[in-house]
Amino acid sequence: MTAPVQILLVDDDPAENVILSALMRKVSSYAITLNYVETVEAALDFIRASGVQLDMILMDNRLQPQADFRETVPELRRNGYIGPVGVISSSISDAYFQKIDDYGVDFRIDKAELDPTAIEFILQEYVKRDVGAGE
Repeated sequence: MTAPVQILLVDDDPAENVILSALMRKVSSYAITLNYVETVEAALDFIRASGVQLDMILMDNRLQPQADFRETVPELRRNGYIGPVGVISSSISDAYFQKIDDYGVDFRIDKAELDPTAIEFILQEYVKRDVGAGE
């Protein structure tokens, strides 16, 4: 059996949802449900109103009107989200990516590095769930 996992993708580009959904379906050891919203405000509404117990949030680095994760992730944390948050970006080479801990980010990954193997590793690392337990 595969372990069920609920992930919320926050990205202002709907194409990213399509791409990540396809990648998530290729991860064999987890049954991933990828929920999707386009803004931080929609993410907060989802967390409050959906009743879904999220295992992780994947946050696009740049979302309007905020500048980058240094504004968006602290907003999630201020509103009570305590689970893992990963920042995804088309480039993680800017110096501010070295200070992710200061902003409540658990990990960062370049969108080009996201593949089923990387997703599985991230889930093993940040979602405490026994694969095969069928929780």
